[in-house]
Amino acid sequence: MFNSLSDRLTATFKNLRGRGRLSEADIDATVREIRRALLDADVAVPVVRQFTAAVRERALGAEVSGALNPAQQVVKIVNDELVGILGGQTRSLQLAKTPPTVIMLAGLQGAGKTTLAGKLALALKEQGHTPLLVAADLQRPNAVTQLSVVAERAGVPVFAPHPGNTSDHDMADGALVGDPVGVARDGVAEARTKQHDIVIVDTAGRLGVDELLMQQAADIRSAITPDEVLFVIDAMIGQDAVTTANAFAEGVDFTGVVLSKLDGDARGGAALSVAKVTGRPIMFASTGEKLTDFEVFHPDRMASRILDMGDVLTLIEQAEKAFDADEAEKMAAKVAGGEDFTLSDFLVQMQQMKKLGSMKKMLGMMPGMAQMRDQLENFDEREVDRVQALIQSMTPAERDNPKIINGSRRARIARGAGQTTAAVNGLLDRFAQAQKMMRQMAKGGGMPGMPGGGMPGMPGMPGGGKKSRGKQQPKKKVKGRSGNPAKRAQQEREAMQRALGGGAKKSAPAGSAFGMASQPEEQPSARDLENLELPGDLGKLLGGGR
Repeated sequence: MFNSLSDRLTATFKNLRGRGRLSEADIDATVREIRRALLDADVAVPVVRQFTAAVRERALGAEVSGALNPAQQVVKIVNDELVGILGGQTRSLQLAKTPPTVIMLAGLQGAGKTTLAGKLALALKEQGHTPLLVAADLQRPNAVTQLSVVAERAGVPVFAPHPGNTSDHDMADGALVGDPVGVARDGVAEARTKQHDIVIVDTAGRLGVDELLMQQAADIRSAITPDEVLFVIDAMIGQDAVTTANAFAEGVDFTGVVLSKLDGDARGGAALSVAKVTGRPIMFASTGEKLTDFEVFHPDRMASRILDMGDVLTLIEQAEKAFDADEAEKMAAKVAGGEDFTLSDFLVQMQQMKKLGSMKKMLGMMPGMAQMRDQLENFDEREVDRVQALIQSMTPAERDNPKIINGSRRARIARGAGQTTAAVNGLLDRFAQAQKMMRQMAKGGGMPGMPGGGMPGMPGMPGGGKKSRGKQQPKKKVKGRSGNPAKRAQQEREAMQRALGGGAKKSAPAGSAFGMASQPEEQPSARDLENLELPGDLGKLLGGGR
């Protein structure tokens, strides 16, 4: 959503690099570009004015003029101000001291309240809570049915005593179907009876802000006294988001904001405006259609994404949820034990990666990925499925030993996966590179001078031992002894001659291998050789080889 804004800000900061000092004209030009970028992103005009004024004031102050790198200091200032307009600190749910905690969802029709109810319930369930969904939206056709389906997918119970509207003809003009206030009240009572610690009440929405909607939402709030009222807003509706948020703040007085459809391609001005205008924090963000595409909103991390500095912390959190610790320990033990990396292991790793969700989203959280946005957009998510199909078309023996995959086997694997032989060849090439990397990790090869060849701050892996030769002399190859007695005797005679100086170079240091001082230029005389005492076994061997 923030791609355009991120590109504009990144290009602006590039113009500041390499400058030892920033003049007032430089700062004014930078602030002007930031203002244009925010306005193009559809950020509210009052927010833009306040933001740029704060950036300019701090940029002209002592913190930039005295900085060693003024350009980076300006980026830090912009980052800090972005965190401020996004809400400052992360705001978590305030749980009731006496369960159940009642959470009420409000917003316009089409904002995604019903789907978000399931996402929030699933996230709370994974944290150990026992949520209950209450279907209090009786106006929108099949809203109750949709919430029941979402609850089933999330694996949480739903309280739906009234079916609500099943078609547009079930509701007369302006008439209400059922009693949504009574359903909400009974849902909270049901949660207390069955000891659910969290209740999520889904309420009705409309195509626009009207008195009927506001009155119904206010009545439900008065009846159930919720601990949290979350205003669900479509992040793609632009400036109208600010008007709608202000109207709900006056009519319902919500405690937090949830941004839905944050994965869209809109300009994202609502996300940068609603928290500052309403004074209510953004608490959650919905980033896709799956129930798992839901995350806590961190203002500092979102600011980092906008400035193309990545969001590694969120990436790590998602990886911790998705990856199997047992599988990771197995793989680590296998690598440490010197076992070879197989295609079966490769398949397991790919399946673990799929649990993270969209590869585009995951890669997009890496710092500096804005420069590779075109490659990310052209990345085919189905490539992972194709590779998985190819590996699953192989026999266990082929997965463990890819070297046996000849031409006929490649053709069979390609047919089994519905692909071409070229795809099989490409997979085997990529796997060979991955296998080589895993072997290097197993050996523990690393930085020069590090004990065991390990990386700095990382101990060498067990079973390693390939030391760095950056400061060491390469070892000379030692020729093995021959199994032929005559040839072995000849080798030992030549070795003896080298030891006595017959093969010594003129640059050899003084002193022979036996510790006797001698000049490197001198050659031993025949008398010296006759008087030389040799070990008994060696004398017999030399004598027998003549």
